[in-house]
Amino acid sequence: MKIQIYDTTLRDGTQSEGFTLSANDKIRVAQRLDDFGVAFIEGGWPGSNPKDVEFFERARDMQWKNALIAAFGSTCRVKGGPEDDANIKALLNSHTPVCTIFGKTWTLHVREVLQTTNEDNLRIIEQSVAYLKANGKRVIYDAEHFFDGYKADSAYALETLQAAIRGGAETVVLCDTNGGTLPWEVEQIIRSLKPVLAHPFGIHAHNDGEAAVINSLTAVREGAIQVQGTINGVGERCGNVNLISVMANLELKMGASCLPEGKLAHLYELSHFVAEVANLTPDEHLPFVGKSAFAHKGGVHVAAMRRSAQSYQHVDPALIGNKMRVVVSDLSGRGNMLSKAEEHGVEVEGEEVVSVLNEVKELEARGFSFEAAEASVTMMLKRQEYGYKAPFELVDFFVNVEHRQGRGIFAEAMVKVRVQGELLHTAAEGNGPVNALDNALRKALMGYYPQIANFHLSDYKVRILDSDHGTEAITRVLIDTRNSTSRWSTVGASANIIEASWRALADSVEYGLMVAH
Repeated sequence: MKIQIYDTTLRDGTQSEGFTLSANDKIRVAQRLDDFGVAFIEGGWPGSNPKDVEFFERARDMQWKNALIAAFGSTCRVKGGPEDDANIKALLNSHTPVCTIFGKTWTLHVREVLQTTNEDNLRIIEQSVAYLKANGKRVIYDAEHFFDGYKADSAYALETLQAAIRGGAETVVLCDTNGGTLPWEVEQIIRSLKPVLAHPFGIHAHNDGEAAVINSLTAVREGAIQVQGTINGVGERCGNVNLISVMANLELKMGASCLPEGKLAHLYELSHFVAEVANLTPDEHLPFVGKSAFAHKGGVHVAAMRRSAQSYQHVDPALIGNKMRVVVSDLSGRGNMLSKAEEHGVEVEGEEVVSVLNEVKELEARGFSFEAAEASVTMMLKRQEYGYKAPFELVDFFVNVEHRQGRGIFAEAMVKVRVQGELLHTAAEGNGPVNALDNALRKALMGYYPQIANFHLSDYKVRILDSDHGTEAITRVLIDTRNSTSRWSTVGASANIIEASWRALADSVEYGLMVAH
């Protein structure tokens, strides 16, 4: 099977609340989609806003390797014809090889939204498609609300498709615009339709009933040659069908071809690229491409995975550019710790592993969380490694925060550490107690470890765990640190926020010295 992927991220996707793209963003996403190998890229609705106008002007002069650029619009107005309709003219002026227009299928919309007759609706569908076709455009017809319309009046819904086909539409697309149709309804309706519709058709599913992916795959099983959707499932209300999941399932599980050879391995990159361009945090629980899609936390699961990678994974993550991860928590078993040690090149086994595992469980009971703080876990394992010597040892620290006249709030920290047998005693100021601690520790260690100058604290998160205890609550601190090549996270927890911060800070520096050595 050869299935056309029709991407509407740049049009239908931007109708998603919180998902906005500039004209330059749209060009960047379109270029990435073209390189990825989708068949059609719907750039927007010409004339509806300046960004879409700019996109089509720029796209006109660009070279596209794999995809055809499509402009989107509606059938002409009821009171008139396509030759004098501003929307149709804008489609022609976009100079795209493909125009996609939608028309009404549901008699409720014909009667109450268009406020016209069934016959006149058929006229504007046929005439609009025919006019675009006569002007050299390839035309795709989106039958809006098709499944709802079919359930209301199946004969009329079919007539609307036949009107588009008479006009010259190369593909008619069955739209579940309200997103409420269930898979068996999609199957039943398409099966009843096929004997009287000898024409290529596609599917455009929305996800309001959480069934967009299965509805799209069901349509393909029933003969659809085209799937319309968006990257990461963005779109109005609950979103469009997620093309990421559709493409992975088509290629890996249904024996269908929808991309050039080798492109599926870049699926993870594509998903995260689109999220990054839209300035959104990636959904790490998305199937196939989420960071958690192949993350294993339960001890039983990890133990099985160490024997067979297929035991708890439905596909090889490498096929879509993702990777398997082992997460450490209080649900971990010995296998989690061994996997984490192997991942970071730490040589521990037997009693050492069990010791760290027990410590993790105990600390998590006290408020630590190691899922997002792998560097802290690595250091716990490293300290159990035979012959390992910590680069520094804390003797004590002191933090003072006070208000001074003329200076306002003032923070100062003193740190006493032992480094290579020498006791160092340093003090430093900061714009807060944690910053002062960080500065004092760096000042003490810089002479021995100049690479610390390249360590940059990139994030500092604080979470109150048992807020009902008020100011006595346990505080969890998560610190992200980076250098020129790596980024790592460490954790601390205590009823004292300074102690929690110190633990996370000390782990961060020790881990950084280990990897930057």
